[in-house]
Amino acid sequence: MNYRTRIRAVREDRDLTQKQIGEVLQKSQQGYNHIEDGRAELKIDDLKRLCLFYNMSADYLIVLTDIEKPLE
Repeated sequence: MNYRTRIRAVREDRDLTQKQIGEVLQKSQQGYNHIEDGRAELKIDDLKRLCLFYNMSADYLIVLTDIEKPLE
């Protein structure tokens, strides 16, 4: 699994749309779609926003661990 698959799975598990996450990241739906599809890279600032929004560690989102941990 790569981080693109993980962030998509987390989004879908929470029944969120790409448009909703795009708004969290201050991007269009298409801009966020490009991240999930591999046409754009996930920037550190966007990773930080996702961690805060989902309340989970960056390690989980970027697949350094399979243990879903909340932020400390």
